[in-house]
Amino acid sequence: MSAGGAAEIGWYVHHQGAGHLHRATTLAQGLVDVLGVSVTGLSSAPAPSGWPGRWLHLPHDAPAETADTADTAERDDVTASGRLHWVPRHHRGLAARGAMITRYLHESAPRLMVVDVSVEVTLLSRLHGVPVVSVVVPGERDDAAHVLGHDVSEALVGFWPEAATPSLMRAPSSTARRLRALGAVSRHDADVAAPGADRGVRTASPRRSVVLLAGRGGDDWPPPTVDRARELTPDWSWTVLGPPEIGGRWHADPRAVVRSADVVVTHAGQNALAEVAALRRPCVVVPAARPHDEQRATARALADLGLPAVVVDDPAGADWSGVLQQAAGLDASDWSRWNDGRATGRFVRLVEAAL
Repeated sequence: MSAGGAAEIGWYVHHQGAGHLHRATTLAQGLVDVLGVSVTGLSSAPAPSGWPGRWLHLPHDAPAETADTADTAERDDVTASGRLHWVPRHHRGLAARGAMITRYLHESAPRLMVVDVSVEVTLLSRLHGVPVVSVVVPGERDDAAHVLGHDVSEALVGFWPEAATPSLMRAPSSTARRLRALGAVSRHDADVAAPGADRGVRTASPRRSVVLLAGRGGDDWPPPTVDRARELTPDWSWTVLGPPEIGGRWHADPRAVVRSADVVVTHAGQNALAEVAALRRPCVVVPAARPHDEQRATARALADLGLPAVVVDDPAGADWSGVLQQAAGLDASDWSRWNDGRATGRFVRLVEAAL
């Protein structure tokens, strides 16, 4: 219990990218508003703007951190013979973050941990007697470490529609049977339109507009690829949300820019798609290479469901003029099948039942 008597919930947030942080903030605020609980975030990432509670900044466990061993991560058995995902030997950062999480579990005695995502944090929490709601992500999740983390979890949630699960995941039947697919969730869910509504606010310019969501690093969009896409589409005006190296800039809240676009070009990360879906924009999806085939599986699910997205596997060689033309003709209201704006409510009810 927290000091004020409200039930305490811990929330572990994976540090890579901004998507996990955005999703966690939206869902945690829903828990606080509806259930009146206290939510404490734990992550190696800095606290996101608007987090509705405490934030414990965990030490990093990356190989660049100091370690009491001459072995590098490449020579080390970082997976404990395949049973875990990341446990490098004698790593001070790993030990420090484990100790910090243990201290939190002991002193704050949370009623529940939400873990998005880490097999190691899931196991550590459950070994302290704290039940875990695990966020499951797309892709190939049938390895021993994933199966172990899923098996010890109180509940499994996926943030996509139920109809997408067969295309989206490869996992044992024990995982698939217990998984609750709640629909996509984004920080823009309040903007979800009524069925058939068009939320675009576009100018009367003769040049149509395209927004490229390149991410903070823009690693999947080398400058030659972006330059070629622009050259092939002289009738389109490009806005790049990404690093200056590719002619872009970062927006903490890109809602207005995305809403005004005729077409959005994005990777297949869950948060980016959830936000494009919430704002009901047709898009081009370029799945990035990620562990466990995560983004390719997501792109496959979008195609199988016939959602308003054109999948491009080779952006460097794509016919961008034809691709954008095809995307512009899609019915963006169909995104309601991916994000109906009610996933947060479903999640709150699931957590309430688990407390």
